[in-house]
Amino acid sequence: MNNILYILVSVAVVLLFIYSKLTPHKARLTGQYLKTFTFCEKIFDPVLNLLRKIASPLQVGNGIAVDMSQIILLIILLLVLKLI
Repeated sequence: MNNILYILVSVAVVLLFIYSKLTPHKARLTGQYLKTFTFCEKIFDPVLNLLRKIASPLQVGNGIAVDMSQIILLIILLLVLKLI
C-alpha cells in the first residue's frame, strides 16, 4: 500500500511540474498535450485556488510575481513523500 501511495504522490509531483510549465502556453496546446494539461488542470486547479486564498503571489521584481500556491503544494507533496 505504501508503494502505491509513494508512486501516486511521485506522479503528482511530476504532473504539477508539467502543469506549471504548460500553463502559460495553454491556448496553443493541441491533441494529447491538451488532454494531459486538461487532466492536470482538473486535479490541481481546485487545490491551487484554495492555496491562493492562503498565500498571495510573492512580488520578486517590477511586474513579476511568483505564484506561491504551486510552491506550497510542491512542499506538501514532498513532505508526504518523506513521510511515506
